[in-house]
Amino acid sequence: MELYDLYAEGRSHLAAGEYLAAIPPLEQARSISPGTGSIREALALAYLRARRYRDALPEAEAAVECDPHDHYAYFLLGRAHEGVGDLAAARGQYRLATWLKPEDEGYRAALAAVA
Repeated sequence: MELYDLYAEGRSHLAAGEYLAAIPPLEQARSISPGTGSIREALALAYLRARRYRDALPEAEAAVECDPHDHYAYFLLGRAHEGVGDLAAARGQYRLATWLKPEDEGYRAALAAVA
């Protein structure tokens, strides 16, 4: 299967709420192209929705490294930190997400929840 097909399959599963089914094609896509931020971000989201917070951490970190201006990647990284109980780290990531996109109510709510 081609990289785009794997990514599209994973995103389709995510959109349908099938988080566990999204993980295998996204993991395959990551192994083909580990430096692609959109793949790492989608995989982080799948892990988060499946409550696999420890697995989500390196994926969200990689998404931030791929695009340091991606507000959503910082939000996902904050959620992963929050999921493993590191509220101080979550707070820092939520602050960055909010700083990059201050009009986002979800980011501000997440920050307020860990403040």
